[in-house]
Amino acid sequence: MMEPVLTIVVPCYNEEEVLPDTIDQLQWLLKDLINEALVSKQSKILLVDDGSKDRTWELIYKEGLRSDYVRGLKLSRNVGHQNALLAGLFAANELSDCVVSIDADLQDDIQVIREFINKFQKGTDIVYGVRKGRDSDTFFKRSTAQGFYKLMKKMGVDLVYNHADFRLMSKRAIEELERFKEVNMFLRGIVPLLGFKSDVVYYNRLERQAGETKYPFKKMLGFAFDGITSFSVSPIRFVLLIGFISFFMSLLFGGYFLTLKFFGHTTMGWTSLITSIWLIGGLQLIAIGLIGEYVGKIYKEAKQRPKYIVDIDSFNLPKPRHHLVNQTKEDEVFNLDFRKVSDTN
Repeated sequence: MMEPVLTIVVPCYNEEEVLPDTIDQLQWLLKDLINEALVSKQSKILLVDDGSKDRTWELIYKEGLRSDYVRGLKLSRNVGHQNALLAGLFAANELSDCVVSIDADLQDDIQVIREFINKFQKGTDIVYGVRKGRDSDTFFKRSTAQGFYKLMKKMGVDLVYNHADFRLMSKRAIEELERFKEVNMFLRGIVPLLGFKSDVVYYNRLERQAGETKYPFKKMLGFAFDGITSFSVSPIRFVLLIGFISFFMSLLFGGYFLTLKFFGHTTMGWTSLITSIWLIGGLQLIAIGLIGEYVGKIYKEAKQRPKYIVDIDSFNLPKPRHHLVNQTKEDEVFNLDFRKVSDTN
């Protein structure tokens, strides 16, 4: 098999602190893979700026001027990690045989990408990077993450345990992924649905070198809830079950209180009454809110708005041949080339 064209897709959001080191490490890895004849010389690194508010895009496009391996994709605004990742996958797939996705903090071990490529060359379409363990996580994060995977499994969602978004996908796998038109895209659940031949590579999670995590507890909770409601109606069925249980319990208690009244043993009290009202009222609000969440997702799907809008795409843009000492002039040439690309698109 000839050397495949590999593109490493890296979603970035406010990563100016860690990005220079990330770019250096990925370029060294890509050069090694090329020298070892594992991938083609046409292989690239595609950095996707997800509407960053710092110097992330400036670092990306200036490195794109200096390096033959680095290209950038700038989204018009922040659309979230999953959509930014999709933008990178779909853009890279046009000129690639396989695509590896990895986060900008490089906590995922980039050295196992060699194993990804080896498995791809043996006919594997999807290779998952899976953590060996969560010893480096806090007890709370480890417990909640494991609970999430177990809960999703009980709901019938096929997830790869301890896998995030560090994976290799073949060209045809990404082409099939493009056929999924839903707005609420939960990649960790959708990719296994493709059904192509897959394998896993285990690695140890590394420490973040700089910057801060882009997934605090609030975002992690929202991400988990999106995953659950995107792939399962079990929460609604659970609410329905609670409703039936409450109904039958009310019948039993109703019969009990009627019996007490018949024998003259009833006592008047506000505590039991108010408690019952609050309990039923709380259950009703939870049920309405949960149903509203699903209705909201239907609303978003019905509008069919694009998941992302590309502002600047330098992936298909050849590196400018102008060798200019003046950085300002160099930037002008670079921006001019971008405008030409935007006009042709």
